[in-house]
Amino acid sequence: MPASKRRRGQKRGAEKRKAELSPKRKRQYKHILDSEKKQGRSLKTAKRIAMATVNKTRREKGEVKEY
Repeated sequence: MPASKRRRGQKRGAEKRKAELSPKRKRQYKHILDSEKKQGRSLKTAKRIAMATVNKTRREKGEVKEY
């Protein structure tokens, strides 16, 4: 949905998933994001890599509910 059609304050995609993370995983996300930006990656790519890494860790640690 385009930003113009969304209600004010409504999150989507990675931002919505990030809001559901535990404080520990939020710190991990921020650390990876900063590291990737320092390596010269674009913000979009750094966010993608950070979220993918956090999701992988959550899966490995059993923090994700199975469907």
